[in-house]
Amino acid sequence: MNNALTITDANFENEVVNGGNAIVVDFWAEWCAPCLMIGPVLEELAAEYEGRVRVAKLNVDENPMTSARFGVRSIPTLLFFKSGKVVDQVIGVAQKSLLQKKFEAIL
Repeated sequence: MNNALTITDANFENEVVNGGNAIVVDFWAEWCAPCLMIGPVLEELAAEYEGRVRVAKLNVDENPMTSARFGVRSIPTLLFFKSGKVVDQVIGVAQKSLLQKKFEAIL
């Protein structure tokens, strides 16, 4: 994704918890087919909400500490953060219209 920020265990606190108001973190893996399916939808939403909601990706295989911290057991998992706190989540592939509503809710 061109518009997505890459999140790691090392930069999570700085970029997500302390990094601004509205951010959506996509917990994913390269081998996950549903993750690849939701990717283009997130790319569209990242472009549509540029400057208002940040979209970030966290590879669960490379960043196990953050995945464990939030109890991510199924991917894709999207966590919606507002002011550094999780306010919503989506597990699995979701329609763009549902994701848009959730993006709007964290503005």
